[in-house]
Amino acid sequence: MNAPSAVVGIDVAKLKLDVFIDSTSELFTIDNTPQAVAALAKKLSALAPQVIVIEHSGGYERRCAIDLMDAGLPVALVNPRQTRSFARANNRFAKTDRIDAKLLAGFGKACQLRLSEKPPENRLLLDELVTRRRQLVDFRAAEQTRLDHARAKDIQRSIASHLTSLTNMIEKLDRQIATLIEDDDDWRGKTRLLQSVTGVGPVVASTLLAEMPELGQANRQEIAALAGLAPFARESGKWKGKRSIHAGRASARKVLYMACITAIHHNPVIARFHQRLISAGKPFKVAITAAMRKLLIILNALLKTGQSWQPKIAANS
Repeated sequence: MNAPSAVVGIDVAKLKLDVFIDSTSELFTIDNTPQAVAALAKKLSALAPQVIVIEHSGGYERRCAIDLMDAGLPVALVNPRQTRSFARANNRFAKTDRIDAKLLAGFGKACQLRLSEKPPENRLLLDELVTRRRQLVDFRAAEQTRLDHARAKDIQRSIASHLTSLTNMIEKLDRQIATLIEDDDDWRGKTRLLQSVTGVGPVVASTLLAEMPELGQANRQEIAALAGLAPFARESGKWKGKRSIHAGRASARKVLYMACITAIHHNPVIARFHQRLISAGKPFKVAITAAMRKLLIILNALLKTGQSWQPKIAANS
């Protein structure tokens, strides 16, 4: 009888990886370095694992996952919310890195996971550039707040100098992102389609390209769920709670919010839809979330059909 294929769980930290192989019950720790991951890939290749389960963990997992994929190994990147729910369902409340590695292997064995695909190098670069831009924008906003409260002249000059430096770095990233998109035929076409919609500018378009590669490929329900804009029912017996959104990709949701703030004033379709909800007594938060979902569905349809936004036709439809 053939031995069952191994399921491997890897808990990723900045400096180390905790690895559990269920078929041999091996549990060990290695450094999170390219050399150590290469040695791990060689060891795992000999086992021909069924799947290697790794959590999305803020970016530290990316290089490890890509190196394992490059070695031809099957990797599934999973949402930490799912693994936490799996742990609670199995009465596993203790949490250490080594326990988490075992948990990930158990999750991979119990669930039919979809294998992750290695993103192209230019997509990885776009993701890094967009992420770095978002970080610098947050830094700039924090520094602007500090400047508003600073009283000492020296402190004001120091903060103002830093603000100028941050703005220059953001502008440089904008140019790099624009060049990267312009040099890619697919992205260039998609960006023009996205920006044909009133309310969608370069930042929104580039963020959606980086954060939501499924745009134009998923159906309307799937794309809304991926962005965390799909309302989930909360009902039990005769009790009916308010529907709410949760999870999804917060960075994509953030730029869609900013796009909708513009769209509800200048895009006739989104403005009319939003106003109808407000007139029906819906709170602003509910109305703007619904408008964000509608805008995202429109953008998804444009990329799916390859047709530009036609505001006059859409406004009269």
